[in-house]
Amino acid sequence: MEQIEQVDQITDKITNFDWTNFSIDAGLFIIKIIIIYVVYKIIRAIGMKLIHGSFERYQRKNSVSAGRSKTLQNLVDSIFSYVLIFFLVITLLKQIGIDTTGIIAGAGIVGLAVGFGAQGLVSDIVTGFFLLLERQVDVDDYVTIGSFSGVVEQVGLRTTQIRSTDGTLIYLPNRQITTLSNHTRGNMQALVDFTVGNQLSIDQAMTVIQRECDKMAEHEENIVEGPNVLGVQSIGSSEVVLRVIARTKNGTQGEIERKLRKIIKEAIDAELNKVEREN
Repeated sequence: MEQIEQVDQITDKITNFDWTNFSIDAGLFIIKIIIIYVVYKIIRAIGMKLIHGSFERYQRKNSVSAGRSKTLQNLVDSIFSYVLIFFLVITLLKQIGIDTTGIIAGAGIVGLAVGFGAQGLVSDIVTGFFLLLERQVDVDDYVTIGSFSGVVEQVGLRTTQIRSTDGTLIYLPNRQITTLSNHTRGNMQALVDFTVGNQLSIDQAMTVIQRECDKMAEHEENIVEGPNVLGVQSIGSSEVVLRVIARTKNGTQGEIERKLRKIIKEAIDAELNKVEREN
């Protein structure tokens, strides 16, 4: 009997339930949720368009590389998206009757706690941001950071990645970048020290080398100035070391140094053969 009465009570509740008002309330709630989401998408689309347009103008106006502009743009995109999502969640929670005051206050406390526990991460982000903002380094730059040298492959907000000459990819936390040498800004210097035996006099060797350097300068477009023989760098018991330098376009100094070594070696060998034949 009790079970039958319980079934009757449930049936009465279902029958007497105000389904009309419930349907209206549910429909209005769904409509509100849809409107909130649509407004979120519209604001996000407009915000992203404004951000991207701003960075395009910034890139054109300041002659900023595409890599740096894209990295900064991604940073602003992420911050904007996270802030919008936070307000979207708060708004949705309000619609279902949850008091968000405590949540907002709690978010502040949690953020403060995370801040104290992740000071290194914050330092990485701040340093990475200023590396990009101040144009200290860019992708494809050849840099020296501490004891590491290589080509920059990525500048992130937390780490900077450089590829060393042996192919090793090095990840450096940005907070550890206290001194950075960028070898890819402006013209560079190619420097070659060449050892010459005592079969040739110093003046004779310098004349031969300078003649070949002048020939090279005529057709080598990557040379900005020189190459010039500076003179004697050091003297040994049976040889001298002569130094040659040239100003080159950025990133080509290694190539120019290799070419200089080749033409100097060939010129000295040819001069030695000439001297031997004359004797």
